[in-house]
Formats: sequence, structure tokens, C-alpha cells
Amino acid sequence: MGENLAVRTQFTAELIALTKDLTLMCTLAHDAVERVTDALVDADLAATYEAFALDEQLQKMYGACEARTVVLLALQAPVARDLRHVVTAIQIAGELSRIGWLASRVADQVYQRHPAHVAPQPILDILAAMGKLAAEHTALAGRAVAGQQPLPEETPAQSMETLHQQLHSALRDPASQPPTDMAIDNALLAHHLERCVDHTARIDQLIRFLDTGVPPTAQHSDDE
Repeated sequence: MGENLAVRTQFTAELIALTKDLTLMCTLAHDAVERVTDALVDADLAATYEAFALDEQLQKMYGACEARTVVLLALQAPVARDLRHVVTAIQIAGELSRIGWLASRVADQVYQRHPAHVAPQPILDILAAMGKLAAEHTALAGRAVAGQQPLPEETPAQSMETLHQQLHSALRDPASQPPTDMAIDNALLAHHLERCVDHTARIDQLIRFLDTGVPPTAQHSDDE
């Protein structure tokens, strides 16, 4: 009995530590998207380096979360709720690590184009709005992971879809159309920023799974 209690106590402590790691990862992911948006707007090399550094921290933390998950699963055979918590946590960590990776890819383009901007001003304004939206929703995801508030009911992809359409119009407009190679890069930048928002939507689904036990695929079916 005493040994089982000790194992259970250790399990609970490890689970709390994993949740704290996730909260920190959320902060790092938000900061990475925010700093890379600053880098986009200002062709700021210092902000670019910060985005790279934040992504590196995120990837290290993701590895640490994976190791902690192995420890948790080795401590005891978790009951259904505990197992769901552990599995959800590592999946959320994976989504956050991908946000960091995407921010790093955006930073890479800023670095390659420096000291010039990555796009002409009309397109740069749209990309900046995409980055700001991605940062806002990464912050919301962080608060949801910390249990402070749920993510909003409205799908963030709706606003991002509007910006996506504006970007494609600007890329076809002779008045703002950049050279072909830059246009391709700009479309790729937009894709990276859109994917950041997609990952926050996935985090929302995972939190709902943790709360309700309804898998993300079933949630998706319900939405359709």
C-alpha cells in the first residue's frame, strides 16, 4: 500500500511538472511568432535571431517532455483519465514544437533577404497581419493549456482565410506584384503563418479531448 502511494505521488508530481513545461512551451511559441512578426515588419535581424533561439529552446523542451512522458508511463499503468492526460500533453507539446519550427522557417527567409524586406509594402502589411493573428491565437492557446480560459468558439482560420485571399489578390495585382521568386517565397511565408494558426486549432481539439474524451477526429466530424 505504501509503495503504491509513493508511486502515485511521484506520478502526480511528474504530471504537474509536465503541465508546467507545456505552459512554458506555450510562452516560448507565442514569443517566437511575435518576434518573427517583428522581424518581418522591420527587417530586424536581432528579432530574427531571437526567433531562431526561441525555436531552439522549444525543440529542447519538446525532447524533455518526451522523456518525462516515458517516465510517467513507466511509473504505473495509468487509469484512463491519467493516460488521456499524458497522451494529450505530449501531442500538445508536438503542436507547439511545430509552431516554433514554422516561426524559424519564416525567420530564415527574413535572414536571407536582409537588409531588404521580404516583400513589397502592400504584401508585407498582409503578412504582418497574418503574423499578428498567429501570435494572438498562440497566446490564447497558452491560456487554454494553463486552464485560464477556453479557446474562443469562432474558428481562427476564418480570419486567416480572409487574409489569405487578400494576399493572393495582392500577388496578382500588377501594382504590387513582386518578382516571381519573391512571390513564391511570400506565398510560402503566408503558408507557414497559416499553419501556426492550424496548430493552435489542433491544440483546442486536444484540450477538448482531455476534458470530454471525444477524440479530435470525432470532433471534426461533428463540426462538419
